[in-house]
Amino acid sequence: MKKPALARRLARQSSLTEAEAADRIDRVVNRIVARLRKGQAAPLPGLGQFVPGQAWRFEFEESDELP
Repeated sequence: MKKPALARRLARQSSLTEAEAADRIDRVVNRIVARLRKGQAAPLPGLGQFVPGQAWRFEFEESDELP
């Protein structure tokens, strides 16, 4: 999904305008990138984390709830 589509969906499901939703997406992405550039992991609670290294990667959390 590209950012405009994600911003539209976020705006529909909240009280934000599309511009406000796009701004929030930018802020989240910028925070993730800033942490990775510092060599720190960027966690997404309940989902996993972005991990720094030569090539950034995403590690999903393991869950016992899946069949």
